[in-house]
Amino acid sequence: MKYVKWLFVVLLIGSLTSFIAKDKSTGGLNVGDVAPDFKIESTPNGHMFKLADTKGRYVLLNFWASYDAVSRMHNIRLNHTICSTFPQVKMVSVSFDEYASVFTETIRKDQIVSPYCFVDTKSEKSGLFKKYRLNRGFTNYLLNDKGVIIAKNISVAELSSYLTKG
Repeated sequence: MKYVKWLFVVLLIGSLTSFIAKDKSTGGLNVGDVAPDFKIESTPNGHMFKLADTKGRYVLLNFWASYDAVSRMHNIRLNHTICSTFPQVKMVSVSFDEYASVFTETIRKDQIVSPYCFVDTKSEKSGLFKKYRLNRGFTNYLLNDKGVIIAKNISVAELSSYLTKG
């Protein structure tokens, strides 16, 4: 009888966990998807940027926010690596800070030098946030010259391996 109870418990737990999606994505787009086009205006000079204008180049598209320490550190490392090692790659960095002043100060402190660093002050309510389905945190995408996502959530080491392949 003791074994029957345990068998029942194991079957119950097994049936309850079978409904959990094990391969569920953490949100966002996936490798192989075409990155949706978007337009965004830079805060200081009012310059309009369109992702479609980058076709023909590799692009590292990075979404982050100054209040999210992990995404901020990724932004710093990726930006400095692109600038120093892979100048042929265009890094487009979009922060979802609610205040442009916070974004501006963060960029200054982090020594981010890029004409393609933007802020979307609508934060999680922005169309861009929704278009890229960033509901589970921030991410980055490496796009090939046709705008197709070839890597997601990549580190500096992984970036190097993707860009130095023959």
